[in-house]
Amino acid sequence: MSEFWIYFEIGMRHVLDIRAYDHVLFLIALTVPYAFKDWKRVLILISIFTIGHTLALILSVFGVVIVKANLIEFLIPITILVTAIFHLFTAGKSSKNESISVIGFITLFFGIIHGLGFASYFNSILGGSTSDKLLPLLEFALGIEAAQIIVVFVVLILSYIVQTFFRFSKRDWTLVMSAFVIGVVLPMIIESPIWNR
Repeated sequence: MSEFWIYFEIGMRHVLDIRAYDHVLFLIALTVPYAFKDWKRVLILISIFTIGHTLALILSVFGVVIVKANLIEFLIPITILVTAIFHLFTAGKSSKNESISVIGFITLFFGIIHGLGFASYFNSILGGSTSDKLLPLLEFALGIEAAQIIVVFVVLILSYIVQTFFRFSKRDWTLVMSAFVIGVVLPMIIESPIWNR
């Protein structure tokens, strides 16, 4: 049981690490157009993201997918930027009530990209055979899911406070937060080592 908590905690710290805030930025970008009444949809989306993240780690552990770190470190902020821009242009529109399939598929793909960004570190902390890594990987995934629920809950609380007490419209909240995420993520893209060729 103590081993479960080790990998669960590593998963939680992976999301909540203040120095590696890209995961939190993605969750903010994903969550801003939603409210507490949309909790099922948000939970489905973050679970899809975790599945993508875990799938990438499994593919990496089995050596199926090997991607250059520079490329992944460039693509991660791109996924955040795309999500924020999408919500910037759809703010206040009723598209949030449409089928989850397209957004779900994109979220799964973005989860795979984010998972590949953590794959080399995850492989380095795990010894033993490939099959020995599967259980820790699932424990790690549960830690990620728990941390994501915490982040999403905080974003939804902030959304409620801003819209209820400060009288922001849902559209204005979405616009402001999407613009904030874009402002934070653009320097990450500009400063990416991928440009130093």
